Amino acid sequence: MTAKANVKTILVIIGLALALGGGYLLGSNPHEHEHDATVPGTGQEARKVQYTCSMHPFIIRDAPGSCPICGMSLTPVKVDKNSVTTGNEIQKWRSPMDPTYVRDAPGKDSMGHDLVLVTESGTASEGIRIDPLTIQNMGVRTEKVVKRKLQRTVRTIGLISAAEDQQFSVNSKIDGWVERLFVNQQGQPIKKGQPLLEIYSPDLVAAQQEYLLALENRRRLAASPYPEIAAGADRLLEASRTRLQYWDISPEQIRSMERSGQVHKTLTLASEHAGVVTSKKVLSGARIMAGEELLQITDLSKVWIIADIYEYEIPWVKAGQAVQVELPLAGSKVIDGTISYLYPYLENETRAIKARIEVANPGQDLKPSMYANVSIGTGAVEDSLAIPLTALLNSGKGQTVFVSLGEGRFAPRSVKSGVRDDDGFIQILSGLNEGDEVVVSAQFMLDSESRLREALDKMSAPKTSAAAPAPEAIPAEKKADAKALDELFK
Repeated sequence: MTAKANVKTILVIIGLALALGGGYLLGSNPHEHEHDATVPGTGQEARKVQYTCSMHPFIIRDAPGSCPICGMSLTPVKVDKNSVTTGNEIQKWRSPMDPTYVRDAPGKDSMGHDLVLVTESGTASEGIRIDPLTIQNMGVRTEKVVKRKLQRTVRTIGLISAAEDQQFSVNSKIDGWVERLFVNQQGQPIKKGQPLLEIYSPDLVAAQQEYLLALENRRRLAASPYPEIAAGADRLLEASRTRLQYWDISPEQIRSMERSGQVHKTLTLASEHAGVVTSKKVLSGARIMAGEELLQITDLSKVWIIADIYEYEIPWVKAGQAVQVELPLAGSKVIDGTISYLYPYLENETRAIKARIEVANPGQDLKPSMYANVSIGTGAVEDSLAIPLTALLNSGKGQTVFVSLGEGRFAPRSVKSGVRDDDGFIQILSGLNEGDEVVVSAQFMLDSESRLREALDKMSAPKTSAAAPAPEAIPAEKKADAKALDELFK
């Protein structure tokens, strides 16, 4: 080969090397390295430092300074080191409520909770970190989740009413006229067997006459030699007596008529119950129809108290529980009673169920339509996980508490609550374990801080670098060019 050919070959190889090197330099973006610098030795992308107010977390600035609201010095927004994972660690997503529920991609668990990012080393991306000074300024306090006895006394207002099974109606079973009215006042007390009114009825007079004729006929035929005739007379007399009894003629009145043998123009209706006249719809001399209600009698020796039990108190109240009734207008007198029945529906206006309380009223101190203070001693819930009620955050989607993870780290935790007691504690059915520390004050600021950190993480999420191509993906001609370049610089 001549020297001219050798020079030409060398120039070709040099040109090829310059083309490959220029393409490599043009393919790399120096500005990208300026914005996505990595922390040496960790492989984690550096984040831009921002500043916020410890009292107003929604204030975000790119440089230090003072809060425009309260004037406090801005503090750096610290990013939790555990929330950033290296590229060499395997990332999984697990349920915050069920540690055995693990997936390879983000999403929701079977209960609808968002899955939490967890690395191969077990560190999770949940929670926020707050420096001790900010915690002190915010007034964050925590308490441990413990098992305790929950007990509650339900206090409500009850309305006294007459017992429905102690109300009676007085009416006539025949047409007629009221000749005399013995009970002529509403509210008048009545004893059992006391006369109420006298009724004149042509039907009653005719029925009495038929009875007296049947009685006389039986006397004459009693000595008949034919037993069938005597039995027929007995049956006729019995039918006449039954007819009078069906019209509320008492046995005493029938016996008096048998002794005298005379027909009475009027018959007296007597009360079958003791109580008080609560309604009077008849006047002396008025014409009455069969089935028409004349009087109402109510026995007030026992009354009902209808109390409202609101929805959040329903789990505490059961039929058969003891009740104390206090009468504010009767010298704060206390009467013992029992819940006899819980109505199976809610009132639309009050969103409460009605509890029926039966109370003895021998002295009739309890008057219908009177208000009373009702105290229901409910049963206790033993050995139950409980937290202070102030630790619970209620939202439209569920209930949340903030759990202290130590070293200034806090994480929100979805929980399911139960009953509340008188001491300000609420039962926890799921989501927490005994010994966990929950935030009981300033958790609203933690909630806003958590949402702020989530927004910052989304805005400043590290860019994923493109993976290097596999060796087998490089074209054969480029491999040949690279080999020639290596041989050139040997």
